[in-house]
Amino acid sequence: TQQAVHDWGWRVPFLLGGAFGLVAMYLRRWLQETPIFLEMQQRKALAQELPVKAVVVRHKKAVVVSMLLTWLLSAGIVVVILMSPVWLQKQYGFAPALTLQANSIATIMLCFGCLIAGLAVDRFGASKTFIVGSLLLACSSWFFYHLSGAHPEQLFLLYGTVGLCVGVVGAVPYVMVRSFPAEVRFTGISFSYNVSYAIFGGLTPIAVTMLMGVSPMAPAWYVLALSLMGLGLGIWLRREIYQQDKVSEMAAAQ
Repeated sequence: TQQAVHDWGWRVPFLLGGAFGLVAMYLRRWLQETPIFLEMQQRKALAQELPVKAVVVRHKKAVVVSMLLTWLLSAGIVVVILMSPVWLQKQYGFAPALTLQANSIATIMLCFGCLIAGLAVDRFGASKTFIVGSLLLACSSWFFYHLSGAHPEQLFLLYGTVGLCVGVVGAVPYVMVRSFPAEVRFTGISFSYNVSYAIFGGLTPIAVTMLMGVSPMAPAWYVLALSLMGLGLGIWLRREIYQQDKVSEMAAAQ
């Protein structure tokens, strides 16, 4: 009951989180550094200057790409997964219990979507994954926000589908890891992800709420805009890979 949640139920997620944290700490003891990093340590090839300075000065393009990808990630998680249940209640009058059930389905499908995105990156590459995944996210989110009210019997299907398509963000770490050289990789990812999520993750709810004063479909437009950005990044990655291949071919010819 609501009273039980207020009395003690709210502590349960924190207790579970603490338990998972202990498990993660235990598992961390069994992890080993990658061969590349071990070789770097032996050669003392780690960055000698302040890593953040090296990242900002020498890897601007990687930082920008990583921050934009994090913005896409924040849009998918914050808007579609976190904000949409309340939006459904206010916009279409769905019962809170029903929207939370639909949200649970979307979250489970998100887990599967991330796994599929990871498999797709391994098989088809980051460029094709983001191009196709962003288009699917754009279409599924548009249908979800516009059709849920007219077809409430399809709420679970629509929300589950868009949750699955949000899983394209599972390919974000793949690109971020490969955007930075090994000696500044940890710092590059940490800096780009945390700064971007602090900005866009914090401002997204405010921006969407303000835009809803202009159009009640502001969440749909916001996710659509970020999906188009993801599409553009996928096309850019394709061009970047092509240029790298050309450089490699020229170097091999010489």
